[in-house]
Amino acid sequence: MPSLRVRQGLGRVRPPLPSGVDTDDRAAVSRESALVDCAAYIDGRRVACDPSTDAAKHAVGEADSGFVWLGLFEPEPDEMAAVARQFGLHELAVEDAVHAYQRPKLDRYREYLFMVFKTVTFREPDQPDRTAEVVETGEVMVFLGRRFVITVRHGEHQALGTLRARLESHPDQLALGPVSVLHAIADNVVDRYVEVIAALEDDIDEAENAVFNPDRAIDIEEIYRLKQQVLQLRRSVAPLANPLHVLSHTPHPLLPAGIREYFSDVEDHLSGVREQVNTADELLTTLINAALTEVTTRQNEDMRKISAWAAIALIPTAIAGIYGMNFENMPELTWTYGYPMALGLIVTICTLLYVVLRRKGWL
Repeated sequence: MPSLRVRQGLGRVRPPLPSGVDTDDRAAVSRESALVDCAAYIDGRRVACDPSTDAAKHAVGEADSGFVWLGLFEPEPDEMAAVARQFGLHELAVEDAVHAYQRPKLDRYREYLFMVFKTVTFREPDQPDRTAEVVETGEVMVFLGRRFVITVRHGEHQALGTLRARLESHPDQLALGPVSVLHAIADNVVDRYVEVIAALEDDIDEAENAVFNPDRAIDIEEIYRLKQQVLQLRRSVAPLANPLHVLSHTPHPLLPAGIREYFSDVEDHLSGVREQVNTADELLTTLINAALTEVTTRQNEDMRKISAWAAIALIPTAIAGIYGMNFENMPELTWTYGYPMALGLIVTICTLLYVVLRRKGWL
């Protein structure tokens, strides 16, 4: 059986652009349809046809190894309803595909499977004083049938154009049927989890160094933001474990035994990511407690220093206050060396007090 595992790159998918529009300006181009791409595949090779579902289904015909791959981006209800009528999709799954904001899950219907993936990416911070990136989420939903696979994407990141191109360059994989697309998407999503948690761990290391570096200010708010990003990633990663376990271990007509082995490999990778996410979450909790303790310790040290200098400043204040009292009959008032004696007494006592406080670590 040919290997299914392909490390996919990440790109941005949009409908073809008008001439003269740079690819970096894709987001500025308004789309007329949710349809991103539609193609028929026979024996793993793309069949030339019009980019429409009817043409693709006709091109597949009765070929045993043929299927249609329909890609949609944030479809409107009427657009999704038209697709549902063509492929016989259940209205509840269609509603989920339109409105998004779903947890990762796997729904099994009589003729097809419906799976939801939560995608993640790093977005640059929206404020210049923030150094940590922000985890942004999206969704990829997959309808998997015997002769079709429909992908519905929500969110600007983790487009499927590059993934489709890579699969098309390996027709032996696409020849395995629509399930090869589902595996490639699952593998791609989990690979991005690995990238995001690795980047988060770098930010956590920087935060840890800041907490235990006496020369750097502690930003507890930044640590809280990191913890929020880890929790956001956990909401995407943790619920996906059960669907992948079902795909790996539960017999189904759409999931041949050989394919389930590859889903088991993706499940193993997800298990590693879950452990990393849990470890990062626990580390950040510990780091927050350590940061609060460190802040309290630094404040106590500052208060001790302030108190020590206040005690030293009290000596000249007290002596000057005593000799500044408005009395005539006071010792040393008429003594020639009274003034040098008072200054010497101030310097001596302050010096001794400074040495004592210094030895005790207050200064």
